[in-house]
Amino acid sequence: LEISSLSEKDILVLRLDLTDRSSHEAATNSVLKHFGKIDVLVNNGGRSQRSLFVDTNLDVYSAIIELNYLGTISLTKYVLNHMIQRKRGRIVTVSSVMGIMGAPLASGYCASKHALQGFFNSLRTELTDYPEISIINICPGPVQSKIIQNVFTENLAKSLENSGDQSHKMPTERCARLTLVSTANDLKEAWISDHPYLAVCYLWQYAPTWAWWLMNRMGKRRIQNFKSGV
Repeated sequence: LEISSLSEKDILVLRLDLTDRSSHEAATNSVLKHFGKIDVLVNNGGRSQRSLFVDTNLDVYSAIIELNYLGTISLTKYVLNHMIQRKRGRIVTVSSVMGIMGAPLASGYCASKHALQGFFNSLRTELTDYPEISIINICPGPVQSKIIQNVFTENLAKSLENSGDQSHKMPTERCARLTLVSTANDLKEAWISDHPYLAVCYLWQYAPTWAWWLMNRMGKRRIQNFKSGV
């Protein structure tokens, strides 16, 4: 408010639980009542994972899918109905580079992000009669945030004991800026990451055999570090 021309009426904050899908229609209606329209939806809710599949309860996988995938497409459904009526809008979904590749200790998280990629890429093909409605997938690599402190582990009641050093990751402000640039330029998909993670994305896309070899080597070390508490 201090550095812009916005006023109090230009900002509305609503509490929202992505797992409470019955509340999403009312939340959408509250926004529409206040502003009269929705130009952009940014889906940016979710939790990551740090656990080996063989040690992880299936309840964790159910919770990941409920939050990261079903919660996201539920909210999208109500907002999209409004955008179809207006015949315009942008739906931006923060996926992950884990929606492009696979990685150890995050099988459920990767699955949820692959699901989002498949869903929104398919949805885009269903909206060809609405060229002014954009579907934009943002795929960040490692970013400095509190997502690591709130990851799922092998059971729902357990939290991560050691989040490790986060200094090597992309600053949050940089990721947010590149997301806005991608949205403003109406990109269908954007990979937002520093090297070497970005290079691995290109390997996974264009030279998958090399990518699998590399991820196996990196994965073995990552699992060893995880078991050692690093």
